[in-house]
Amino acid sequence: MSKPIFELVNELPTNNLTTMMLKSLDFVAPGEWQNLVGFENTIRAVTGETDESMIQQIGDRAVWLYNDKSQGYQRAMWLYQTVDSADSALGAAALANKVGDKIPLVGGLLTKITPNPNKAQSIDLCLKLVVELVAFCQINGIPGDSIGDFVASLADYSGESLMRMVALVCIDGLIPLGPDFLLKAQSTLANLSPQELNQNPTFSRVKELIPGGNTRGQLNFIGDSFDSVKGWMSNLVTEKNLTPEKVFSRLQNFLEFSDNKLDYVAAFLDMSTNYYEHTGTQTLARRLIERAVAEI
Repeated sequence: MSKPIFELVNELPTNNLTTMMLKSLDFVAPGEWQNLVGFENTIRAVTGETDESMIQQIGDRAVWLYNDKSQGYQRAMWLYQTVDSADSALGAAALANKVGDKIPLVGGLLTKITPNPNKAQSIDLCLKLVVELVAFCQINGIPGDSIGDFVASLADYSGESLMRMVALVCIDGLIPLGPDFLLKAQSTLANLSPQELNQNPTFSRVKELIPGGNTRGQLNFIGDSFDSVKGWMSNLVTEKNLTPEKVFSRLQNFLEFSDNKLDYVAAFLDMSTNYYEHTGTQTLARRLIERAVAEI
């Protein structure tokens, strides 16, 4: 990793499109997410500590833990960052596909060379979910294929970790794919070949950390992971009465798009936000600080 953890936390933005998007989703998990920025500030907030020397000790220990390559913290951070940067390319491709539909002269060419948005968005949703699972295992020092442990932990998800899953359902599920996003994603996975998965740019970047042994095994693992978590996602949608229109109405607090342009909104958000990296950095900082306190 090029930057130490304290620098990554210090550089988190206090106000940008990502934070505005996350704040707009507060109605799903009220009060769960506070935009904790700054490493020392995060230590104070997580521990309640006021003694400067103790804060320094906790910070030093957290930095040491993050730098220890035998731990999974740096790999988790890399996953959060990588899945977001790949997301930006997906948004650009989806937007090109939409533009292709509207401009007859170049439309045919653009639509041919850009991926089918529904299929690409479905794969993106499933890969982000698997990245969350694998990062969870890396952070907690358990085997990367521990689907059961991850599913059990979702009941205890809170704060920035819960908000990341809420955003996954709303921004990568409901907005681009509609109310039946779970069925669409499941159908896409069921009809996906290992060769097609290999051609996906996000998968090609993160596949070294996805369990399964080979592409076919990894595709099965992605399918098993999605099957195991779809119940949690479905419950969230039902309990909070979530619809694409309801989510979109909240996004309109800071975005100006007409109601029938949800596909454009999805592409724009993919290109302009990095909620996985932002909340992932906050999750890592919290876990490191909690562990550092326990060890001191």
